Amino acid sequence: MNLHGKDIKIFSANANPAVAEHIAKVLGLPMGKCDVSHFSDGEISVSIHESVRGSDVFVVQSISTPVNDSLMELLIMMDAFKRASAGRITAVIPYLGYARQDRKAKARDPISAKLVADLITTAGADRVLTMDLHAAQIQGFFNIPVDHLLGVPILAPYFEERFKDQNDVVIVSPDLGSVTRARKFAERMNAPLAIIDKRRPKANVSEVMNIIGDVKGKRAILVDDLVDTAGTLCNGAKAIIEIGGALEVYACATHGVLSGPALERIEQSVIKELVLLDTVALPEEKKIPKITMVPVGPVFAEAIERIYADKPVSPLFV
Repeated sequence: MNLHGKDIKIFSANANPAVAEHIAKVLGLPMGKCDVSHFSDGEISVSIHESVRGSDVFVVQSISTPVNDSLMELLIMMDAFKRASAGRITAVIPYLGYARQDRKAKARDPISAKLVADLITTAGADRVLTMDLHAAQIQGFFNIPVDHLLGVPILAPYFEERFKDQNDVVIVSPDLGSVTRARKFAERMNAPLAIIDKRRPKANVSEVMNIIGDVKGKRAILVDDLVDTAGTLCNGAKAIIEIGGALEVYACATHGVLSGPALERIEQSVIKELVLLDTVALPEEKKIPKITMVPVGPVFAEAIERIYADKPVSPLFV
């Protein structure tokens, strides 16, 4: 028996409406009727055009470019639903911006990820559904339940299908911080693991030092959580070929932020194919032949169905 809402309603703001529409389609539901626009001075205007009283409301919004507008849209929408007497509000955040600001790297730094978590809770979220946080510990920043989906169970099957013969495949972690994710990927594909050991002299600049593991003559798959300026990814791919002696390099990540010179770097890199999930919308002008997008809608739809029915979400992690 469901105690949280009389029905499911899916609403979307402006950051990634395609994912919300895909989720609604999989669930066989219409999209919730709302308008999210801007006044002439830049303030955000939200209008909800249907009753949500007693409903289980799921607000789909990635906190992606423009990050601050996306965040404010989410907060204002949840406040609107709370004041409209929604039964329960779940913030469905495929990509959680500010997640990389999860600690004090130097004196007097803010911990912006914690601030964003507090804002989301205060705005009215009863729970959060997200995917591949930069650090899993960020779940602890929220004082409400967080369902943390993983990208590996979606990305690994793509490469299992892509490479029927996996004997010469090796999974590579681009740095020590991504080893756990890469290890899960390697276990999934029953492939060996290698690690790029690098030193980062300053922000957004990485210097590759060494390849730990055997990649010589193999097809390497670089596995990361997100691609921002693509410097780490492209430098790592170059090192795998030039230092490690790999045959080919492929790459995958959950979130394709792709800011600054990312597209140019990817196009000029040795990477054969970069596979991204569509947690961050990819505009038409950013679509290049090397990038393949894989949808997350079906996974989020199943998670929403499980949340609504009070069933465990953990089976989606395997």
